[in-house]
Amino acid sequence: MLDLLVINCTLPDGRKNQDIAIKNGVIAEIAPSLAGEAVETIDAGGNLVTPPFIDPHFHMDATLSLGLPRLNESGTLLEGIQLWGELKPHLTKEALKERAHALCKWSIARGTLAIRSHVDTSDPSLLAVEALLEVKSEIAPWIDLQLVAFPQDGYLRSPGAIENLKRALDMGVDVVGGIPHFERTMEDGRLSVIALCELAAERGLMVDMHCDETDDPMSRHIETLSAETTRLGLQGRVAGSHLTSMHSMDNYYVSKLLPLVAEAEITAIPNPLINITIQGRHDTYPKRRGMTRVKEMNAMGINVALGHDCVMDPWYSLGSHDMLEVAHMAVHVGQMTGVSQMQEMFDAVTINSAKALGLETYGLEPGKNADMVILQASDPVEAIRLRAQRLYVLRRGKVISKMAPQQAELSLDGEHYAVDFRHSPSSE
Repeated sequence: MLDLLVINCTLPDGRKNQDIAIKNGVIAEIAPSLAGEAVETIDAGGNLVTPPFIDPHFHMDATLSLGLPRLNESGTLLEGIQLWGELKPHLTKEALKERAHALCKWSIARGTLAIRSHVDTSDPSLLAVEALLEVKSEIAPWIDLQLVAFPQDGYLRSPGAIENLKRALDMGVDVVGGIPHFERTMEDGRLSVIALCELAAERGLMVDMHCDETDDPMSRHIETLSAETTRLGLQGRVAGSHLTSMHSMDNYYVSKLLPLVAEAEITAIPNPLINITIQGRHDTYPKRRGMTRVKEMNAMGINVALGHDCVMDPWYSLGSHDMLEVAHMAVHVGQMTGVSQMQEMFDAVTINSAKALGLETYGLEPGKNADMVILQASDPVEAIRLRAQRLYVLRRGKVISKMAPQQAELSLDGEHYAVDFRHSPSSE
């Protein structure tokens, strides 16, 4: 007997009227009109069933700390870093964990069941590292949490940062991180990329580098990251996050740069909500948009995964960890309103992010973990348009979150109408 049968599903690739059979927390079969008894049956009602959302770039140690010790009045990256520096001496493990667990509950309700979080290793106490390693273990039944050792104050700039980062890796942090554009000089930034990539190669780890999160077109650390990835044989194990300087670079240089990124098989992780908010703060008009060249990267075959980055912290005062909101912003700011382009942005918060994190048991295929989300939408484009309600969230074949369908009840001139905002464009 099956544990669960999810019937009448629409899949992200367009297949309709599909049933998903689940046994022992794993997808056993996907096909139309599956026969067989099940302990439980869920009727998806023709709605979209997708593998869970993934956030490949987040800062869980800072999340939900908005207003501590004060608000970011300028809205800039540098004031955010300054605020985080003011808060760090007052952090406690208990408060860090409490906020992280609260955020994870939001994540589950939004259907986000895998997160890569950077954790600051600049503090010699490594308090945040210790706290998030405990959170990682505690939430493992529901969320896959991957941690990045992140030298927020600079790998070469901050005293003790080199040893602190190594200690964090020794404690069990998964990925090597960096922030070359925050080093004292461009040359120090280049040297930090080389040293961190060599460390990752030595330890057999992945790399996720905050790279060129600036409006400066001469911030070109992604070039060094691409070269080092190729030199050290790290292809497919490296991500460059943000890459916002690319929106200020001239087209000739980018025509050289993108093939290097593609050759190195680097994943690009823009963070649309944060990039459009933080970048361009020194511009009057014309004002730069703040997001890297996603359209061009997709055309080059570069793996693009979208991150949320922040929720209610020193850098961003909004957010609810909704990855469909992230995709929605990417569609708008990147002017990617073609149907295939919008579908690519849906992939960027699902399968592309799974590739970035190396999640081998992810996906809607037989033999993969039975982790999935039933959305109140008919296809990925409608899911993005509506930031669709997550009707069911399943983890290993068990329902861990439910939401009622979103619907308005109208009374107009004595007539009553139900409105749920779904609408399929006419093909005529």
